[in-house]
Amino acid sequence: MSDRKNIKPTSRELMEFHVEALFTHDQNMRLRTINEPWPGEDPAPRFFLGRTIEGTAFCRFRYDVPEMLARQLEELCADEPIISDFQTKPKHFEAYMNLLQSERFTMGPCYLIPEEIMPTMQVVSITRDNMKEFLYDGFEWLISEIEYVQPCIALVHESRVVSICRSVRVTSRAHEAGLETLDGFRGKGYAAATVAGWAMAVRKMECVPLYSTLWENFASQRVARKLGLSFYGVNFTVI
Repeated sequence: MSDRKNIKPTSRELMEFHVEALFTHDQNMRLRTINEPWPGEDPAPRFFLGRTIEGTAFCRFRYDVPEMLARQLEELCADEPIISDFQTKPKHFEAYMNLLQSERFTMGPCYLIPEEIMPTMQVVSITRDNMKEFLYDGFEWLISEIEYVQPCIALVHESRVVSICRSVRVTSRAHEAGLETLDGFRGKGYAAATVAGWAMAVRKMECVPLYSTLWENFASQRVARKLGLSFYGVNFTVI
Protein backbone atom coordinates (compact mmCIF):
# COMPACT_ATOMS: atom_id res chain seq x y z
CA MET A 1 0.00 0.00 0.00
CA SER A 2 1.38 3.40 -0.94
CA ASP A 3 2.10 6.21 1.49
CA ARG A 4 -0.51 8.33 -0.27
CA LYS A 5 -3.22 5.86 0.73
CA ASN A 6 -2.09 5.94 4.37
CA ILE A 7 -2.25 9.71 4.80
CA LYS A 8 -5.66 11.36 5.18
CA PRO A 9 -5.73 14.70 3.34
CA THR A 10 -6.65 17.88 5.20
CA SER A 11 -9.80 19.81 4.28
CA ARG A 12 -7.63 22.35 2.49
CA GLU A 13 -5.93 19.61 0.46
CA LEU A 14 -9.28 18.04 -0.39
CA MET A 15 -10.56 21.38 -1.65
CA GLU A 16 -7.45 21.71 -3.81
CA PHE A 17 -8.06 18.21 -5.19
CA HIS A 18 -11.64 19.28 -5.86
CA VAL A 19 -10.89 22.44 -7.84
CA GLU A 20 -8.14 20.71 -9.82
CA ALA A 21 -10.60 17.95 -10.73
CA LEU A 22 -13.32 20.41 -11.72
CA PHE A 23 -11.25 22.64 -14.00
CA THR A 24 -8.16 22.64 -16.17
CA HIS A 25 -5.45 25.15 -15.21
CA ASP A 26 -2.66 26.95 -17.01
CA GLN A 27 0.93 27.23 -15.73
CA ASN A 28 -0.10 30.19 -13.54
CA MET A 29 -2.89 28.14 -11.90
CA ARG A 30 -5.51 30.21 -13.67
CA LEU A 31 -8.71 28.38 -14.63
CA ARG A 32 -9.17 27.49 -18.29
CA THR A 33 -11.96 25.00 -18.99
CA ILE A 34 -14.31 22.58 -17.26
CA ASN A 35 -12.36 19.36 -16.85
CA GLU A 36 -14.78 16.97 -18.50
CA PRO A 37 -13.20 13.61 -19.39
CA TRP A 38 -15.08 13.35 -22.70
CA PRO A 39 -14.27 15.56 -25.72
CA GLY A 40 -15.24 19.23 -25.50
CA GLU A 41 -13.99 22.35 -23.76
CA ASP A 42 -16.56 24.53 -22.04
CA PRO A 43 -15.10 27.60 -20.30
CA ALA A 44 -14.49 27.53 -16.56
CA PRO A 45 -16.24 30.05 -14.30
CA ARG A 46 -14.44 33.32 -13.72
CA PHE A 47 -14.12 32.81 -9.98
CA PHE A 48 -13.87 29.80 -7.66
CA LEU A 49 -13.96 30.04 -3.85
CA GLY A 50 -13.42 27.02 -1.63
CA ARG A 51 -14.32 27.38 2.06
CA THR A 52 -13.43 24.57 4.46
CA ILE A 53 -14.44 23.31 7.89
CA GLU A 54 -10.90 24.05 9.10
CA GLY A 55 -11.33 27.74 8.37
CA THR A 56 -9.00 27.83 5.41
CA ALA A 57 -10.35 29.33 2.22
CA PHE A 58 -8.74 29.90 -1.14
CA CYS A 59 -9.79 31.13 -4.54
CA ARG A 60 -8.85 30.67 -8.17
CA PHE A 61 -9.56 32.87 -11.18
CA ARG A 62 -10.07 32.30 -14.85
CA TYR A 63 -7.21 33.34 -17.12
CA ASP A 64 -9.06 36.44 -18.36
CA VAL A 65 -9.80 38.01 -14.94
CA PRO A 66 -7.63 41.16 -14.65
CA GLU A 67 -4.80 40.94 -12.12
CA MET A 68 -6.03 43.92 -10.08
CA LEU A 69 -9.52 42.44 -9.79
CA ALA A 70 -8.05 39.08 -8.82
CA ARG A 71 -6.10 40.71 -5.99
CA GLN A 72 -9.26 42.40 -4.67
CA LEU A 73 -11.11 39.11 -4.67
CA GLU A 74 -8.19 37.34 -3.02
CA GLU A 75 -8.17 39.83 -0.13
CA LEU A 76 -11.86 39.20 0.50
CA CYS A 77 -11.33 35.46 0.31
CA ALA A 78 -8.70 35.64 3.06
CA ASP A 79 -11.37 37.08 5.37
CA GLU A 80 -13.85 34.22 4.95
CA PRO A 81 -14.75 32.43 8.23
CA ILE A 82 -14.92 28.71 9.05
CA ILE A 83 -17.80 27.01 7.26
CA SER A 84 -20.21 24.75 9.15
CA ASP A 85 -23.49 25.06 7.22
CA PHE A 86 -23.28 24.49 3.48
CA GLN A 87 -26.31 26.72 2.88
CA THR A 88 -24.49 29.77 4.26
CA LYS A 89 -23.38 32.11 1.50
CA PRO A 90 -19.85 33.52 1.63
CA LYS A 91 -19.35 36.43 4.00
CA HIS A 92 -18.43 38.67 1.07
CA PHE A 93 -21.03 37.30 -1.34
CA GLU A 94 -22.34 40.71 -2.42
CA ALA A 95 -18.83 42.05 -2.97
CA TYR A 96 -17.86 39.08 -5.15
CA MET A 97 -20.95 39.48 -7.29
CA ASN A 98 -20.52 43.24 -7.60
CA LEU A 99 -16.83 43.11 -8.44
CA LEU A 100 -17.43 40.48 -11.11
CA GLN A 101 -20.60 42.24 -12.32
CA SER A 102 -22.52 38.98 -12.35
CA GLU A 103 -25.84 37.62 -11.11
CA ARG A 104 -25.02 33.95 -11.77
CA PHE A 105 -23.37 31.72 -9.21
CA THR A 106 -23.28 28.11 -8.03
CA MET A 107 -22.68 26.77 -4.53
CA GLY A 108 -22.76 23.41 -2.83
CA PRO A 109 -21.33 21.01 -0.26
CA CYS A 110 -18.21 18.92 -0.86
CA TYR A 111 -17.59 15.50 0.67
CA LEU A 112 -14.88 12.88 0.97
CA ILE A 113 -16.10 9.28 0.72
CA PRO A 114 -14.44 7.53 3.70
CA GLU A 115 -12.53 4.28 3.23
CA GLU A 116 -14.82 2.33 5.57
CA ILE A 117 -17.90 2.87 3.40
CA MET A 118 -18.84 -0.34 1.59
CA PRO A 119 -21.73 -1.13 -0.76
CA THR A 120 -24.66 -2.81 0.98
CA MET A 121 -25.91 -4.34 -2.27
CA GLN A 122 -24.17 -6.07 -5.15
CA VAL A 123 -22.83 -3.73 -7.83
CA VAL A 124 -21.15 -4.33 -11.18
CA SER A 125 -18.50 -2.54 -13.20
CA ILE A 126 -19.66 -1.27 -16.59
CA THR A 127 -17.01 -1.17 -19.31
CA ARG A 128 -16.89 -1.05 -23.08
CA ASP A 129 -16.82 -4.86 -23.12
CA ASN A 130 -20.12 -5.37 -21.28
CA MET A 131 -21.95 -2.05 -21.82
CA LYS A 132 -24.42 -3.39 -24.40
CA GLU A 133 -25.53 -6.01 -21.91
CA PHE A 134 -26.45 -3.36 -19.35
CA LEU A 135 -26.91 0.07 -20.92
CA TYR A 136 -30.45 0.06 -22.21
CA ASP A 137 -33.88 1.21 -20.99
CA GLY A 138 -32.75 4.52 -19.54
CA PHE A 139 -28.97 4.60 -19.81
CA GLU A 140 -28.39 4.41 -23.56
CA TRP A 141 -26.87 7.89 -23.50
CA LEU A 142 -23.91 6.58 -21.48
CA ILE A 143 -22.65 4.35 -24.32
CA SER A 144 -20.88 7.27 -26.03
CA GLU A 145 -19.14 8.25 -22.77
CA ILE A 146 -18.25 4.89 -21.27
CA GLU A 147 -14.55 4.94 -22.19
CA TYR A 148 -14.08 8.37 -20.59
CA VAL A 149 -15.89 7.87 -17.28
CA GLN A 150 -14.07 4.93 -15.70
CA PRO A 151 -14.58 3.56 -13.20
CA CYS A 152 -18.30 3.26 -13.88
CA ILE A 153 -20.26 1.25 -11.32
CA ALA A 154 -23.91 0.20 -11.60
CA LEU A 155 -26.58 -1.41 -9.51
CA VAL A 156 -28.72 -3.93 -11.36
CA HIS A 157 -32.27 -4.58 -10.14
CA GLU A 158 -34.21 -7.39 -11.80
CA SER A 159 -31.82 -7.48 -14.78
CA ARG A 160 -32.06 -3.71 -15.28
CA VAL A 161 -29.51 -1.02 -14.41
CA VAL A 162 -31.28 1.46 -12.13
CA SER A 163 -28.38 3.51 -10.72
CA ILE A 164 -24.93 4.42 -12.01
CA CYS A 165 -21.98 6.23 -10.44
CA ARG A 166 -19.07 7.17 -12.69
CA SER A 167 -16.01 9.42 -12.74
CA VAL A 168 -17.05 12.72 -14.32
CA ARG A 169 -13.96 14.76 -13.32
CA VAL A 170 -10.59 13.02 -13.20
CA THR A 171 -7.03 13.86 -12.18
CA SER A 172 -4.10 11.71 -11.12
CA ARG A 173 -5.00 12.44 -7.48
CA ALA A 174 -8.80 12.51 -7.30
CA HIS A 175 -12.04 11.58 -9.06
CA GLU A 176 -15.40 13.34 -8.70
CA ALA A 177 -18.54 11.21 -8.66
CA GLY A 178 -21.34 11.58 -11.19
CA LEU A 179 -24.50 9.85 -9.95
CA GLU A 180 -27.63 9.01 -11.94
CA THR A 181 -30.59 7.01 -10.62
CA LEU A 182 -33.73 6.31 -12.62
CA ASP A 183 -37.02 7.84 -11.48
CA GLY A 184 -39.01 5.29 -9.57
CA PHE A 185 -35.91 3.71 -8.06
CA ARG A 186 -34.89 6.54 -5.75
CA GLY A 187 -35.08 6.41 -1.98
CA LYS A 188 -34.38 2.67 -1.92
CA GLY A 189 -30.67 2.75 -1.12
CA TYR A 190 -29.60 1.91 -4.67
CA ALA A 191 -27.78 5.20 -5.24
CA ALA A 192 -25.88 4.91 -1.95
CA ALA A 193 -24.70 1.40 -2.78
CA THR A 194 -23.58 2.50 -6.23
CA VAL A 195 -21.58 5.44 -4.87
CA ALA A 196 -19.92 3.18 -2.29
CA GLY A 197 -18.93 0.71 -4.99
CA TRP A 198 -17.56 3.48 -7.18
CA ALA A 199 -15.48 4.84 -4.30
CA MET A 200 -13.92 1.42 -3.75
CA ALA A 201 -12.96 1.24 -7.42
CA VAL A 202 -11.42 4.73 -7.31
CA ARG A 203 -9.36 3.87 -4.21
CA LYS A 204 -8.02 0.78 -5.96
CA MET A 205 -6.55 3.24 -8.47
CA GLU A 206 -4.88 5.02 -5.50
CA CYS A 207 -6.99 8.11 -6.05
CA VAL A 208 -9.28 10.01 -3.67
CA PRO A 209 -13.06 9.61 -4.25
CA LEU A 210 -14.87 12.94 -3.93
CA TYR A 211 -18.60 13.70 -3.97
CA SER A 212 -20.05 17.18 -4.42
CA THR A 213 -23.42 18.59 -5.33
CA LEU A 214 -25.44 21.79 -5.49
CA TRP A 215 -27.15 23.31 -2.47
CA GLU A 216 -30.58 22.88 -4.09
CA ASN A 217 -30.05 19.21 -5.03
CA PHE A 218 -31.80 17.63 -2.05
CA ALA A 219 -31.84 14.11 -3.51
CA SER A 220 -28.05 14.11 -3.85
CA GLN A 221 -27.68 15.48 -0.33
CA ARG A 222 -29.85 12.65 1.02
CA VAL A 223 -27.45 10.15 -0.54
CA ALA A 224 -24.54 11.89 1.21
CA ARG A 225 -26.34 11.71 4.56
CA LYS A 226 -27.33 8.09 4.09
CA LEU A 227 -23.72 7.13 3.41
CA GLY A 228 -22.31 9.29 6.20
CA LEU A 229 -19.91 11.10 3.88
CA SER A 230 -17.25 13.35 5.39
CA PHE A 231 -18.15 17.01 4.81
CA TYR A 232 -15.02 19.10 4.25
CA GLY A 233 -16.24 22.36 2.75
CA VAL A 234 -18.34 24.34 0.30
CA ASN A 235 -17.53 25.43 -3.21
CA PHE A 236 -18.75 28.70 -4.70
CA THR A 237 -18.33 29.84 -8.30
CA VAL A 238 -19.27 32.98 -10.17
CA ILE A 239 -20.04 32.46 -13.83
